[in-house]
Amino acid sequence: MAKEESVSDLSRRQFLGTSTMLGLAGIGLSAGLSACKDGGAQAAADSSAGAAATAPAHGAGHNPHKLPGQLDDYYGLWSGGHSGEMRVLGLPSGREIKRIPVFNMDCMSGWGITNESKAILGTKPDGTPKYMVGDTHHVHASYAKGTYDGRYAWVNDKINSRLARIRLDTFECDKITELPNVQGFHGIFPDKRDPVDQNVDHTTRVFCGSEFHIPHPNDGRDLESPEKYGALFTCVDAETMEVRWQCKVDGNMDLVATSYDGKLAASNQYNTENGIHYEDMMSAERDACVFFNIARIEQAVKDGKFKTVGDSKVPVVDGTKAANADPKTALTAYVPVPKNPHGVNASPDAKYFICAGKLSPTATVIELEKVLAWFDGKLDDIKKTIAAEVELGLGPLHTAFDGRGNAYTTLFLDSQMVKWNVAEAIKFYGGDKNAKYVVDRLDVQFQPGHTNASMSETREADGQWLAVGCKFSKDRFLPVGPLHPENEQLVDISGDKMIHVADHPVYPEPHDFIIVKRDKIKTRQVYNLDDFPLALKDPKESRVERHGNKVTIHLASQAPAFSLREFKVKKGDEVTVILTNLDKVEDLTHGFAIPKYNVNFIVNPQETKSVTFKADKPGIYWCYCTHFCHALHLEMRSRLIVER
Repeated sequence: MAKEESVSDLSRRQFLGTSTMLGLAGIGLSAGLSACKDGGAQAAADSSAGAAATAPAHGAGHNPHKLPGQLDDYYGLWSGGHSGEMRVLGLPSGREIKRIPVFNMDCMSGWGITNESKAILGTKPDGTPKYMVGDTHHVHASYAKGTYDGRYAWVNDKINSRLARIRLDTFECDKITELPNVQGFHGIFPDKRDPVDQNVDHTTRVFCGSEFHIPHPNDGRDLESPEKYGALFTCVDAETMEVRWQCKVDGNMDLVATSYDGKLAASNQYNTENGIHYEDMMSAERDACVFFNIARIEQAVKDGKFKTVGDSKVPVVDGTKAANADPKTALTAYVPVPKNPHGVNASPDAKYFICAGKLSPTATVIELEKVLAWFDGKLDDIKKTIAAEVELGLGPLHTAFDGRGNAYTTLFLDSQMVKWNVAEAIKFYGGDKNAKYVVDRLDVQFQPGHTNASMSETREADGQWLAVGCKFSKDRFLPVGPLHPENEQLVDISGDKMIHVADHPVYPEPHDFIIVKRDKIKTRQVYNLDDFPLALKDPKESRVERHGNKVTIHLASQAPAFSLREFKVKKGDEVTVILTNLDKVEDLTHGFAIPKYNVNFIVNPQETKSVTFKADKPGIYWCYCTHFCHALHLEMRSRLIVER
């Protein structure tokens, strides 16, 4: 910051753009990152606008702070990045409420330790988790009637190509599906309405884009034949979490968007050249936003017009350009956009998808009615689906909406948010050079990636709050060594000017997030005992069962005691402990840990969990409650006695 402020002849925006361009020029990228030209589009507007709009975290704008005892107005559902988790924040306060273990192991909850969580995660033959790492990127939730219905949220694992579902009544992961035939699984989005049966006005499918080209099958053949590599778009059933079908495309896919009528899904694409090395991925001047005609794809699957890959039984249809030249039969449509776009987002008026340029200072507005017209053979040129392509600033990535016709796009290289009006942008693109589409600019700290606004991608976008995920925090927080936190910034967008009201450090590295009105989500505070087949209904049912060298301990917890004071096993036994929390009081969770045996997990009120381990160390092992529950919490113990 000190160095930035010492540059007297350059505005902050000009300095950031110039210094970044100089750095990129060394690797040959400057041509793709053309700056907004003087006298060009309005994106070259007064660079001081951002500084003028910036307000201190106090004294202006809505107050984000909640008094003790006050609840937040929104849930923020955040990805956890390479922690493999999902996070729940209260907004506008920014208070972190919960970390949901998904693709990671968690010592507190026992995720990855209990038998129930292992069954969801998937295991190797020896019972250990199949994977030990995850990389969550994008979080999206289920819809009904064009808005969130509070049932589910989904998050992806980019590393191991997995899709996880989180139940929003308990904020816990209940299913994980590994996608076949793909790598670099990145963007996801649920459909908002059934594409075939319009009477089904809720989420039925989740669409998944993949980035990396791989051979099909990826079993060692075609290793040195990149021209045979490919990427697949995947459809997963929202209820069963089974893979329905896949569609082969040209290029890599980044993010995913879906239309409100359910008919279209799309992914912005880079590397339509199908290159292997980065310089090959930027040779073309334009890439694409590929659209998927869902009803046609599913009809093709019904008609048997598909192949399978390797051992996978999933139907794979051909969505490549060459196979879809005739619009009337095409499964896909490739709308050209500037090279290497990053992000595609659906406007809440249901009319447009917006692709951000990344290596171009532009955003492309694509009209969905015209895309459908192209599929019907009523539009002679796919380029006519483009309603606007306007300059915004350097490094546009992601876009949010306020429900008042305005879009908010992150400018990674400018370290700014730009507020722009979609209708005015369309007018400008249509030739009205008096149309002023850029409404406001706001400096953020630093290099913003994802952004989202309250209820942004629903028909109920309310234009109250905007969150901005900044990839670098540098001098914003107390130094903690080489690894810095990231910086989530909160912006009041209720008025004409964006007002920055709060900063929050976050553990690296979150990506995308959504902001949901709190009344959309109805949680359960106590489990139903009948939901658990292994549950102990009464402490009197506590017992030790032996079948050969397999021993099962049926145990209950009620503050401040476990139902068995001790239980004996023999060295070499395979021991399964099934624990039911029989307390019915909200917020009365118990834990269960066994020293030296890698056992630690919690059970919430009326919940049952189990663990299995081999008793290979003779001796006394005190099993104790790890979660504070009662004044006699420290006395809440049982003895595991392992006999020789």
